[in-house]
Amino acid sequence: MLRLIAALCCATLLSGCFFLGGGGSGPASYNGYVQRSGMYLASWDVDNSCISPKLQRVIDSFERRFGRKIVVSSGYRDPIRNIIGGGTESSHHMNCEAVDFFIPGVSKSSLIAYAMDNPLVGGLGCYSGRSFIHVDVRDRPRGYRKPVTFSGC
Repeated sequence: MLRLIAALCCATLLSGCFFLGGGGSGPASYNGYVQRSGMYLASWDVDNSCISPKLQRVIDSFERRFGRKIVVSSGYRDPIRNIIGGGTESSHHMNCEAVDFFIPGVSKSSLIAYAMDNPLVGGLGCYSGRSFIHVDVRDRPRGYRKPVTFSGC
């Protein structure tokens, strides 16, 4: 049992789902990040192969607003990676509709404030102690003027 727990912990850390920060020299640096398909990734095993057009519009809106590229710490997750990463059974990561990201040189609070006012964002997770935020493109419940929020928002 102990070996299973240790293996799951190692797999989680190596999965890229729980990236803990920086990479490079300075707060606005992209040094040390992987670049794939025009996107910066926190590590080589982050999967950005599946991003819905609606999610791409959200990403583009953040990049336009802050004038910098996002760094994805978690993108698409197959069911196994989703379990390892602690995702729910209905995780939007498994449907190509969610991304966890940060922008070097931009405060997390600025990202959260923009996400709260962005009509394209359907869900927002803020995760205390983490450098990234989660955004997804779920449909907002009828009457919601803000994203559905969870995990510390």
